[in-house]
Amino acid sequence: MRYVVEYFNERVRDTVESWPVGLLADYLRLVSLVSEYGLQVRMPHTRALGAGLFELRPHGSDCAGRALFCYASADRIVIVHAFIKKTQATPRRDIGTARRRMRQVLR
Repeated sequence: MRYVVEYFNERVRDTVESWPVGLLADYLRLVSLVSEYGLQVRMPHTRALGAGLFELRPHGSDCAGRALFCYASADRIVIVHAFIKKTQATPRRDIGTARRRMRQVLR
């Protein structure tokens, strides 16, 4: 099955597009994997955060990014939030933002 990957809004897309070249290249590779294989893609590329929220885990040469996403339908993935990691754990604030947006997408 092939999944369509969309962005919650232009701000999320702009955030991703502003990432350093190496990080963006890895992100695009992971999006390609997820769009082709969906839930079959696991660690270290994706991780389930619970309640239908997942994270893409791209890495650049000097930083790591996260793109939080959900499955909006049987063939549609929505990137609801994206950021460059500055701490070891994914910040709760970013997870909260992603969960709120995910609820909006699923309505």
